[in-house]
Amino acid sequence: MEIWYHGHSCVQLTHGGHSLIIDPFISGNGLAVTKPQDIKVEYVLLTHGHTDHTLDALPIARNNDATIVAIHELATYMGWQGAKALGMNLGGKVSLGFAEVQMIQAFHSSSVIVDQEGKIVYAGMPAGFIIKWDGMTILHSGDTALFSDMKMIGERNQVDLAFLPIGDLFTMGPEDAVTAAEWFGAKKVVPLHFNTFPPIAQNGEQFISRLAEKGIGGRSLSPGEKMTI
Repeated sequence: MEIWYHGHSCVQLTHGGHSLIIDPFISGNGLAVTKPQDIKVEYVLLTHGHTDHTLDALPIARNNDATIVAIHELATYMGWQGAKALGMNLGGKVSLGFAEVQMIQAFHSSSVIVDQEGKIVYAGMPAGFIIKWDGMTILHSGDTALFSDMKMIGERNQVDLAFLPIGDLFTMGPEDAVTAAEWFGAKKVVPLHFNTFPPIAQNGEQFISRLAEKGIGGRSLSPGEKMTI
C-alpha cells in the first residue's frame, strides 16, 4: 500500500488500483506541495467538520465523482453542497468494495464555521477511522485528545499503521500521542496535525525517537512525501 502525505492531517491511501483520501486540507496549507486537482480518488473520508480537514473535500469529490464518507450530519451537509455523500455513525462499518471502514470515537469538537454569516453549523460528533484493506489495518484517529477507550480499540484490532496528531493545543501533544500509540497497539505510527501553523509546531523526529524508546516504529513525513507498507 502506498501512503501519500499531503500535509496537516491529510493522507491518501492507494492499493490495488483503488485510492481514498482522508481530511483533505491542501489549498489552504502553505506547506502543501500537491494541488487538489491532481488528486485521483474514489472516496473522501472526513473525520470532522473543521475547515483544516474539509477545505478541499468538495472540489476533490466533484472532480473525481467520488463519494464523501463522514458522520451523518456532516455527510448531509456535504450532500447539500452537491457532493455524493455517505453518512454513517460511531461504531458503524461500511464496505467501500475494496476496503472496510469502521468509524471510531474521537474526543474533539466538530462544526462548519460560516465566517460570512457569523454562523457555526453543527457537524455531528468528531470521529476516527479504522480501515481494513487487503489484510492491513490502518487507523486514522482524527483530531483527538487521549482517552482510555483507545486501549479497547487496540485490544480488538491489530493496527499495522496509525496516524496520530501531535500538535498539542487543539489535539493531544507528543507525550499523549506516544501513550495513544501504545494503547492502540500500533506497529508503526505517522504523526499528523503539526507544523502547519506556529501554534502547533512540534519536532516530528523527536516524536519518532520517543516511540522507538517504547519499541514502536514510526516515520515522520514531509508534505508530498510517500511511503510504502
